[in-house]
Amino acid sequence: MMESDIDRILLRHEQIHRRVAELGAEIAKDYGEAEAGLTLLPILSGAMIFVADLIRELPLKMKIALTQISTYPGHATEPSEPRTVMELVGDLRGRHVIIVDDILDSGRTLRRVQEMARRHEPASQRTCVLLRKTAKAPPDIAADYVGFDIDDLFVVGYGLDFGDHYRNYPHIGVLRPEIMP
Repeated sequence: MMESDIDRILLRHEQIHRRVAELGAEIAKDYGEAEAGLTLLPILSGAMIFVADLIRELPLKMKIALTQISTYPGHATEPSEPRTVMELVGDLRGRHVIIVDDILDSGRTLRRVQEMARRHEPASQRTCVLLRKTAKAPPDIAADYVGFDIDDLFVVGYGLDFGDHYRNYPHIGVLRPEIMP
């Protein structure tokens, strides 16, 4: 059913899985000796599948904090002003924090969550994104860990949605043009 809505597959599940394992190894190397604890802060709902796979690749003692931000309401294909749906839940004070998001495009969502996390006084703060749109990502929003750089395409799958559908699609794909408004 979902497959018929996909115009083309950009990244296959196997590619994503390999890269997530590499990201986990990079993070483990960077934080393996850290005295202050590590907390991952995924931005729901888009990052939930990515963070679930990422934490399986981290052989570290860590915590999870949560927040939910809405940037693509309904069937929107362009980001709007981010709206906080769920305030940050979890203790970040004095801990190393990695904000995890599905995609970096306009940077508005990451900027909002970075500011939110800073108010909790973490020991350090970094970001990890599955996808970064190189043509749109603003230079003032650094992504410390990047899964894949992609063109400016509206993509779905592996947590990314359109109208709250396709999050469970195992690949990352581009929808057929007639599906989107």
